[in-house]
Amino acid sequence: MCAQKRAEGDIGADAKTVLEGPEINRALTRIAHEVLERTKGGADVTLLGIPSRGVPLAERLAKRIEHVEHLEVPCGSLDITMYRDDLRMAPARSLSPTNIPPEGIDGRTVVLVDDVLFSGRSVRAALDALNDLGRPRAVQLAVLVDRGHRELPIRADYVGKNLPTSLRESVTVLVDEFDGRDAVVVGPARSRGARPTDTAAGGTEEAK
Repeated sequence: MCAQKRAEGDIGADAKTVLEGPEINRALTRIAHEVLERTKGGADVTLLGIPSRGVPLAERLAKRIEHVEHLEVPCGSLDITMYRDDLRMAPARSLSPTNIPPEGIDGRTVVLVDDVLFSGRSVRAALDALNDLGRPRAVQLAVLVDRGHRELPIRADYVGKNLPTSLRESVTVLVDEFDGRDAVVVGPARSRGARPTDTAAGGTEEAK
């Protein structure tokens, strides 16, 4: 995995931590149990993380499911860069790898995993990318944070934390694999013109 580490200056002095590591761990454990319950044991589940921070979250979910059910769940990543609807309006983004497990996705229940759900546009891009790779039996969505303000009719199946926010705020997810600690931080939204977009690293959620 390759992602830019978030510097403290990128978060801002006015930012407030709303979730710490232990709370994130509990949320992921709950989501893992919910996935197993809804998919009747998870035998045909494939987890695909949306880069960048959705990937380590998907890997953690896979480990939790394996611990509970003694079942190795296929886990990979799904890059959505070329499917974004703001591709022409935003600065150039680096591509992240798409790694589909050997089991493929045809006929399986694919659970897309992301850090923050906001507008729904990143999820729409993920569905388009998935459509080019195969035909899952069902597609579900798991997110660590749902901050509302949807622009498309998209809803998560599994949510770690519903977090009411203002459009004047940004939500940043830190993960230990990239940032050295786990946290969810809320701070003032950065000014990026009329249409907010994701950072190149893919974690700040502003067009998600």
